Amino acid sequence: MTTSRNAETLALHAGPRMDPTTGAVAVPIYQTTAYQFRDTEHAANLFALKELGNTYSRIMNPTCDALEQKMAALEGGVAALAVSSGQAATAMAVQNICGAGDNIVVSTDIYGGTWNLFANTFRTLGIEARFVDPANPEAFRKATDKRTRAYYAESLPNPKLAMFPIAEVARIGRELGVPLIVDNTASPVICQPFDHGAAIIVHSTTKYIGGHGTAIGGMIIDGGNFDWEKHAGRFPMLNQPDPSYHGAVWTEAVKPLGPIAYLLKARATLQRDLGMTMSAFSAFQFIQGMETLALRMREHSRNAADVAEYLARHESVIRVIHPGHHTDAELKRRTAAYLKGGMGGLVGFEMKGGMEAGKRFIDSLKMFYHVANIGDVRSLAIHPASTTHSQLSEAEQLATGVTPGYIRLSVGIEHISDIIADLDQALASATVTRAKAA
Repeated sequence: MTTSRNAETLALHAGPRMDPTTGAVAVPIYQTTAYQFRDTEHAANLFALKELGNTYSRIMNPTCDALEQKMAALEGGVAALAVSSGQAATAMAVQNICGAGDNIVVSTDIYGGTWNLFANTFRTLGIEARFVDPANPEAFRKATDKRTRAYYAESLPNPKLAMFPIAEVARIGRELGVPLIVDNTASPVICQPFDHGAAIIVHSTTKYIGGHGTAIGGMIIDGGNFDWEKHAGRFPMLNQPDPSYHGAVWTEAVKPLGPIAYLLKARATLQRDLGMTMSAFSAFQFIQGMETLALRMREHSRNAADVAEYLARHESVIRVIHPGHHTDAELKRRTAAYLKGGMGGLVGFEMKGGMEAGKRFIDSLKMFYHVANIGDVRSLAIHPASTTHSQLSEAEQLATGVTPGYIRLSVGIEHISDIIADLDQALASATVTRAKAA
């Protein structure tokens, strides 16, 4: 175990240093469903939360546990829970403290799939999502009432790429007793939400954590920095007897174990009951990905910055969306305050010619992959209005930053000259085709 806070070191040395049975340095894949108890007392203690350990792989697994320890250390949290996808992480992070009749206040600057989850699927469960523009942090305060259980935002929102005011909104939440949940998928290593007051972090580990487009997964990380007991009236799920776990009061039950009431409840109830479990093999792949995460984020950031500069000079491009290209003074200040060591691998831009030009550009790419993903080592491109955000209304698309001609690039770690060459030929082809059509 390392005490370092440097991402390069944590990714390699946080968590188990070796397998306790064999001495293996690489974390083994524990491909098992169940675990032998030492005796009946040991089994009873595990189920009574008197000690922590393995009972069944739907709830926890040693390979997943190694990944959880690494992710908690990377983000500066106290504990983490590996789940089946980023969407599962988002859903569980909210459902852990929010039930029918409750509400959450959500930034409009979020991924389209998350918007749909909150606006539609959660509505069928009786949970209301109140969307507010993060350009004015006070909008979160105005939307809060006694049934508000959380604020939710993306640190570097996809696709708007306008840095979220983490500290400002977290401060409002702390005053009112409302925790801020931050999706840090697009900015691991370069952004540290817990340092700015966030209470919970979620990730789609599918993206930059894995980095190779080979596994689906998600992560919930507990900062251990929010006083759930102090605001007991707002969080009955954590402070009143839980009938789903023999009447446990989570803030009381976990005191000997540390400030992990939120995370342990998520594992012991939601993960147990909903079964949104990460496989041991996927966890192993994410551990491999983490070992090069800091190095990849530097290269992604450098290449994306060069692509943004190239696009800003191109005659077929109306505007470029990148953290380094915002002209608003407040956004520039936030970017400098929250992003350290790079600005991420995402670049958006809008072409002249709208939706048809955007589609022609996508179809003209040769090296870039046309896929619905980000964070891969390979360069990826997509037209959100017709794909990832197509379930949203036009007004909802515009609120998230998606216009008809918007293109999202997830810039990979190929040589920058090859990346720009592919963009250049695709832009030229789309422009020629548009001219012929005119």
